[in-house]
Amino acid sequence: MGNVESEDRSLWAESLQGNGDAFGKLFDRYRERVFRHAYRLTADRHDAEDVLAAAFLELWRKRHRVRIVDGSVLPWLLVTTTNAARNTARSTARYRKLLASIERTPEPAESSESAYLQKTISGDAAKALGTLGKVDLQLVSLVILEGYSVVAAAGILKMTPGTAKVRMHRARQRMKSAITGPADAKSIPAFEGGKR
Repeated sequence: MGNVESEDRSLWAESLQGNGDAFGKLFDRYRERVFRHAYRLTADRHDAEDVLAAAFLELWRKRHRVRIVDGSVLPWLLVTTTNAARNTARSTARYRKLLASIERTPEPAESSESAYLQKTISGDAAKALGTLGKVDLQLVSLVILEGYSVVAAAGILKMTPGTAKVRMHRARQRMKSAITGPADAKSIPAFEGGKR
């Protein structure tokens, strides 16, 4: 065990200096143990893979603050994996609660003309939504498709209500322009301010 601890210390010292290869060796050494721990906690292979990635990302991101125990990063990784698995479980529970709260109504039978119009509208809507960046698409989805207020959606996306209102206005303009063409709506560049 002493040889492994000594090698871990050496690899960790190199990682602290930004050596990606040394960090990669630590990843290779502990990937399976961290994955097994994550899988025990999540009982889902895909979630366990996400948790594994999150744990190692945090190890790299916080490498200057990581506390090494007995010359190894493994204890820190296992604790971080547990925390990441809890976050995943909470996120999954919120997502399921949101899905359960969405009212589902049966679709009425449509005539072929109505079905054709719906396909056309859906195609235009898809084209319009495709013009939005990730954050704007999330915002529009929450406000227009899910029925949240702009203020509530801002809270979910961790932005100020004012920022959300500006982003919604610009997103609507871009979507309108995508459907009707630039002659009917001002072409507004994507708003990329903020972290999200």
